[in-house]
Amino acid sequence: MAQRSRLHIPRPPARPGDRPDFSYVALSPAGAVPRPDAKAPARELESLGRELVRVLDDEGRALGPWNPHLDVEELQVALRHMLLTRILDERMQRMQRQGRISFYMKSTGEEAVSVAQGMALQPGDMLFPSYRNQGLFIVRGLSLVELMCQCLSNTRDMCRGRQMPIMYHWRAGNIFSISGNLATQFPQAVGWAMAAALKGEDHIAAAWIGEGASAEADFHHGMTFAGVYQAPVILNIVNNQWAISTFQGLAGGERRNFAEYGPGYGIPGVRVDGNDFLAVYGVTRWAAERARQSGGPTLIEHVTYRGGAHSTSDDPTRYRPKEEWAAWPLGDPIARLKQHLISLGEWSQERHAALEKQLEAHVIACWKEAAGFGTLTEGPTLDPATMFDDVFREMPPHLARQRDELKRLAAAQKSLDTPAAAVAKKG
Repeated sequence: MAQRSRLHIPRPPARPGDRPDFSYVALSPAGAVPRPDAKAPARELESLGRELVRVLDDEGRALGPWNPHLDVEELQVALRHMLLTRILDERMQRMQRQGRISFYMKSTGEEAVSVAQGMALQPGDMLFPSYRNQGLFIVRGLSLVELMCQCLSNTRDMCRGRQMPIMYHWRAGNIFSISGNLATQFPQAVGWAMAAALKGEDHIAAAWIGEGASAEADFHHGMTFAGVYQAPVILNIVNNQWAISTFQGLAGGERRNFAEYGPGYGIPGVRVDGNDFLAVYGVTRWAAERARQSGGPTLIEHVTYRGGAHSTSDDPTRYRPKEEWAAWPLGDPIARLKQHLISLGEWSQERHAALEKQLEAHVIACWKEAAGFGTLTEGPTLDPATMFDDVFREMPPHLARQRDELKRLAAAQKSLDTPAAAVAKKG
């Protein structure tokens, strides 16, 4: 009987009710991966996509050549940024459950990716984030009130009610608008980086996508242009193991590391422990140095884990074991940096608890201020007429007529809502 070919369907190693199984995650000892020269040719760097760059060991000690040797003050700032990101996420999740905002996405377990990279890059570098990079905004100093108002779609919303919650932007901070169309960040960042190089600027671009989005066409378009033109850009794949309810194997992670895609485009790929702040910082500095010295792009795979749900619309208990986050072999990024500082004698459980309390009070105060500009259930509300703004440089006559009609109807409705009108209607 003739043998027939069969398709292979990648399966997650564990489903609800099973014991978590991370045996598929290849680890390297902390400090074991060599740090090559940032200008080395991509063909000499292929081992970086197979190994895992780690700095912090299980006791919180910083080891090896990728250690960036940051000052204690910088490490304490980093811990504060990561902790603030998590506390903000928890608060906004509760507000969504109370019906105060419509939607939210937490970054629990992935805080080191955004905070470490945000701190390692320069203020003039252009960032093209995904929807789990709120730490970038915190590092660059955007007020939490501004982030909250965008989620509330209220009268102070930076997007004026035209974007989903968490789709932030910040022009003054050089952070591009988040797109719900996944993987668009890669070609956008590559194009910006190419333009910066043509203008002779020293700034580089950085972009973030999840591992699932690497299966999108925009990923390959961005990689091709970056590799051909040697654009000064850092392209990040945040491999948090799950694309909504789809295991990372369905995007290709079962066959090869995502960092190993890089050499196929002539781009070095680096696989890094995404829950190790020092490792992420060190790798990002290396990639930025390479880009600024005309060494071209770098693809970084951050091996991490999405500790919470994909979004407030998701229930992860339907597709993975409840205990997976606790069993993740690379731990919690906040706890690991905290332990490192304690091992240096520069932190304590008491100081950490005090910082948590301080940041919780700060987040509550910011929420009260943001809610004063309106919520889903309480005014004030955005003027509907603003929907006609910022579309055309010169408004076409047909839109001008629609805008004027809307204003006329709004004025008529307002006159009907006055106390005098109510009395007349009752009489």
